Amino acid sequence: MRCVSVCVRGEWFRVPCGSTSGSIQLLGSEALRRYHQAKKVKDADNKLEFSMLRCQGGELLHPEDKAEDVLEDNDFVQLVFEAENDPHGCSPLASAVQRSYQEPTECISLDGNSLTTADLVSLGQGLFKIKLTPESEERVKKGREVIDAYIRENKVVYGVNTGFGKFAQTLIPKEKLVQLQENVVRSHCAGVGAPVSVERTRMLLVLRINVLAKGYSGVSMETLDAMIKAFNASCLSWVPEKGTVGASGDLAPLAHLTLGLMGEGRMWSPQSGWADAKAVLEGHGLKPIVLKPKEGLALINGTQLISSLGAEAVERAVGVARQADVIAALTLEALKGTNKAFHSAIHAVRPHPGQIEVAGRLRSLLDSKIFPSQISESQRSFNRVQDAYTLRCIPQVHGVVNDTIAFVHRVISTELNSATDNPLVFAETGETISGGNFHGEYPAKALDYLAIGVHELGSISERRIERLVNPSLSELPAFLVNDGGLNSGFMIAHCTAAALVSESKALCHPSSVDSLSTSAATEDHVSMGGWAARKALRVVEHVEQVLAIELLAACQALEFLRPLKSTAPLEKVYELLRSVVSPWDRDRVMSPDIEAAHTLIRQQKVWGAVQPYMDEYKKKLQA
Repeated sequence: MRCVSVCVRGEWFRVPCGSTSGSIQLLGSEALRRYHQAKKVKDADNKLEFSMLRCQGGELLHPEDKAEDVLEDNDFVQLVFEAENDPHGCSPLASAVQRSYQEPTECISLDGNSLTTADLVSLGQGLFKIKLTPESEERVKKGREVIDAYIRENKVVYGVNTGFGKFAQTLIPKEKLVQLQENVVRSHCAGVGAPVSVERTRMLLVLRINVLAKGYSGVSMETLDAMIKAFNASCLSWVPEKGTVGASGDLAPLAHLTLGLMGEGRMWSPQSGWADAKAVLEGHGLKPIVLKPKEGLALINGTQLISSLGAEAVERAVGVARQADVIAALTLEALKGTNKAFHSAIHAVRPHPGQIEVAGRLRSLLDSKIFPSQISESQRSFNRVQDAYTLRCIPQVHGVVNDTIAFVHRVISTELNSATDNPLVFAETGETISGGNFHGEYPAKALDYLAIGVHELGSISERRIERLVNPSLSELPAFLVNDGGLNSGFMIAHCTAAALVSESKALCHPSSVDSLSTSAATEDHVSMGGWAARKALRVVEHVEQVLAIELLAACQALEFLRPLKSTAPLEKVYELLRSVVSPWDRDRVMSPDIEAAHTLIRQQKVWGAVQPYMDEYKKKLQA
């Protein structure tokens, strides 16, 4: 019989369509009756006026339509009372997310060894489903056989038949081993704060699956398969962002992730929005996980929150770093700077890889025989010897950021494919060995370093913005606007950039230099990697926003140099920005312009605009 899940004032009820004679109106009335019955409401008014909304897409359902004609089996519906502004239903933002979601058709195979940061971000965006390779399935089965053998033989193994942390010496009787695993999950659900976003929860879940697929955790294929089905259905647990100290791994966030898979707490799917976890799972034809011995510990012990957030931070850092070179070149052109400092001979005698790469990018973007610039040509008679450091030293400053990102990328890529729980199961020898791979010091230190490195792109960008808006430095109208005084132009946009840079300075203080002993001094040194990851992401976002302001300012500066043109690649960037932001001829609200420019940077469109020209430049040099 067809069933749907109906939300009434935040409570979910499974209602068989056949029991309501088929109409949407009767379906809602039956759900309301069940709500009043569950709440034990006496003299309940079951004739309250209400509307019915399909959660996916937010369509209003006609009360006289037959449910079987407009709803699918296991669909999700929200009952909204006409006299109430129901706070429990799908928010406009949630509805927008649901409407934008398209179920993926392509699949990525996980083997526990080859997941990349780019793949993880794509999986977080819901672009792919997942499956395990046959080899990883076999490893998982062999690992589970070791645990099952230990239980049959009554061998004592940490976390399988003992307590946890300070209680490691407490032996647990066989009949309570399942309760032990459930208890560790529930007790560790102590996170606070806003939930991790849907995209980042997807990343967290799939990364935990990838690590378990290595076969060193002792989970069963039944449990791992249930996790894969939940991911492919986009059934995602409520995971608060705060509460991990990064050793023993990200216990609280991973416990919340596991709790939803157990059918407890809250869960999100594109069809249901946020709802009771059990109702969401059942609505997708899935069953809650029933944990076997060791599985609770195996699912919550690891560095996956740090690593998944770190992977996003690294991927965004790669994008922002290369686009920073493009935007800096645009500023140099608008300020009529010289490209002499980017000569290959200068950088060959200080051969840091990042420095050489950035200088090469600048040469391909600025005035050359391949891509001449009318603006540069107009300045040849002035024979400028050198520029300020924020222009002249772009390769040296941007270069070390590129090298920093490359280092962090290597660390995070290793972490994505590492077994990080405890104890580890080695099927080859039939052993379980307790160790410390759960300690998050590696990704924590790397992400602190990433924040410090990427911040410098924002710091030097803010100084270039200053040069653009300051008439004593730019020879352009003050704050890049005509009728100064009547118009303030880019005055406060520069203030915003300065505020973001200042805030990032505080965020660059390394979280991993701190450690507080936990678990009665059993876990007496921790990484604080969760905060390292979260603040690295904030720094990267600040840098994106500062560069968005620089992009706006540089393009506005070019307006005062017309009719002269820049190089073909830089003019393409100008055209890209002007497709979403018009020139500043008089004061208007600046925030939408900054957001539009920020979106271009987030979507890598600035880089996409110049990449064909840079490729052409390299080919012609080699010809």
